[in-house]
Amino acid sequence: MENSNINIQDVMKLTDVGMNAVNDHLRKQLNSEVILINQIAEYIISNGGKRLRPVLMLLISKALDYKGDQGINLAAVIELIHTATLLHDDVVDESEMRRGEKTSHEIWGNSASVLVGDFLYSKSFQMMVKADNMQVMSILSDATNKISEGEVQQLLNVGNVNISEDAYFQIIANKTAKLFEAACQLAAVIADENAASQKQLGDFGMLLGTAFQIADDVLDYTADDAALGKNLGDDFSEGKLTLPLIYLLKHGNDGEKSAIINAIKNPDKTDFMVIRNLVTDSNAIEYTMKQAQIKAEEAKNKLSGLPTSEAKEALMFLCDYAWKRGQ
Repeated sequence: MENSNINIQDVMKLTDVGMNAVNDHLRKQLNSEVILINQIAEYIISNGGKRLRPVLMLLISKALDYKGDQGINLAAVIELIHTATLLHDDVVDESEMRRGEKTSHEIWGNSASVLVGDFLYSKSFQMMVKADNMQVMSILSDATNKISEGEVQQLLNVGNVNISEDAYFQIIANKTAKLFEAACQLAAVIADENAASQKQLGDFGMLLGTAFQIADDVLDYTADDAALGKNLGDDFSEGKLTLPLIYLLKHGNDGEKSAIINAIKNPDKTDFMVIRNLVTDSNAIEYTMKQAQIKAEEAKNKLSGLPTSEAKEALMFLCDYAWKRGQ
């Protein structure tokens, strides 16, 4: 499989069998006597998107020639934790769309979404106990804690026009990239890789997750609603200053800075397209994409210890896909 000829569909085909097993496992684990839990769980599974975190875990397991029976269970755990965070995120952010569909709280309400999110968290911990591995428990519990910290960090920085790049990167490391890191590290752990290999593959996940999130923050200003799967400008309307705005606030002229500060203070009275044009007419998008590319290239370097295989080529492709998608 030549890297230049791979596309995202090829990558997904490599993990088709594994992901079908993950979905089946999820349905069995989420079966509940409470009908509402079943309804929301099925809605989530049916609208699951690309499921990149479990896909990463399956690809690394394949690259390491792992033959054990915990890969599917832990990939499902990773997806459950991610889904729980999305349920809670959408309530906090009052989001109307997720992956091109109505969010759960738009259909069933905030209370149901929060409580089902809690159910998913608790179910994920029940499932990870079955691995009977304290290191697995440590990685996943730490990741879950860091994700929560990232959410609170982001909340505290809503509307903060003085947020630094370092603070931005710390938020996305916790909120987004930590679960990528956990997925990749877990694959190395269950494959009995040494500590150095576990760290290297965990670092790969952290860098790749960071590249994905930076690119997502670009798409909030450059994509259309259909491609984005949510409303364009959602992050801005929620008062989240992502890297394109942080760059413009630092390097823009006085008029641009003033317009952004006023808009952040009064998002309901601001035409997002005006802010979008300010961002896209500047070097903010180019700068932000460059940061995503740098992280993706660093991620590639972390794969040097893996033997040549289709799975490794797919992982290398995902590094490019992370920052190039939407272009």
